[in-house]
Amino acid sequence: MEVFFSYSHQDEGLRNELEKHLSLLKRQGVIDIWSDHRIGPGEELGGEIDQHLESADILLLLVSPDFLNSDYCYDIEMTRAMERHERGDARVIPVILRPCDWQGAPFGKLKAIPTDGKPVTKHQTLDDAFLDVACAIRELAQQLRPASTVIVHAESTPVERTQEPSLNQRARSSNLRVRQEFTDRQRHKFLDEAFEFIAQYFEGSLAELEARNADVETSFKRVDANRFEAAVYMGGQERSRCGIWLGDGASISKGILFSHSGLGGGNSYNESLSIEDDGFSLFLKPMGMARMGQGGDKLLTAEGAAEFYWGLFIDRLQ
Repeated sequence: MEVFFSYSHQDEGLRNELEKHLSLLKRQGVIDIWSDHRIGPGEELGGEIDQHLESADILLLLVSPDFLNSDYCYDIEMTRAMERHERGDARVIPVILRPCDWQGAPFGKLKAIPTDGKPVTKHQTLDDAFLDVACAIRELAQQLRPASTVIVHAESTPVERTQEPSLNQRARSSNLRVRQEFTDRQRHKFLDEAFEFIAQYFEGSLAELEARNADVETSFKRVDANRFEAAVYMGGQERSRCGIWLGDGASISKGILFSHSGLGGGNSYNESLSIEDDGFSLFLKPMGMARMGQGGDKLLTAEGAAEFYWGLFIDRLQ
């Protein structure tokens, strides 16, 4: 089955991660992936894209704010993909990469992946999200790809043989990703955005915790752009407190720090998240101090980091 990627180049890092998770399906001959990465020097860009947009069996829409903002992705690729889907000669699958208002789009009526349309970047790790996507694509490809049967006459006795569909594609490797060096600016921006997400995650979670439990009161105090403190009271008694802040040059760690004692002087902490990369994407990695080394091998998205710290905080109530 030929799988076509329609995506914004702003999401190339996530597209690369998805292709890596589909590598076993390619090795097993279940699918063959086509995206504009396969256009060679001197080949006509629009013609090649149009050709495979028409020939693909499965059309993946890698949905993000940049995808919706792209005239080419939305008006040309998505529109044609939906026409083929409505006609029944291809299957369109929206893959929600990042949070955006996609439900009102023409593909909003389709079942999106990951499960329940939860954006890839909202999962604890990209691996968790793309495993879900890969399993869904495997299931669909197996549904759509019955082997064809050819009748071969041998000495006047018909013999049935299974013949796999042929793929008129040039041979190429699936290992096409290129490592990159992340700049200080990229790292600092990633850290700032992750901290802001964690702060909003805690504020929203505390409000919901109080709304659902009559005997619970919560406190969220944003000290400044780089620090906040959270607390939970049950029956008026403090049950859990934490301070979370961005480390600076005076700290041992320059990542995002967590302390069960609150902010205090900002020099003592129970856990920290540092920036790591795998050569292709940026992540947050726990030091593993708070849970006796557990979680220290995980590479977390901002969502995963927020849930990791919330788990440390809520454990004392549970």
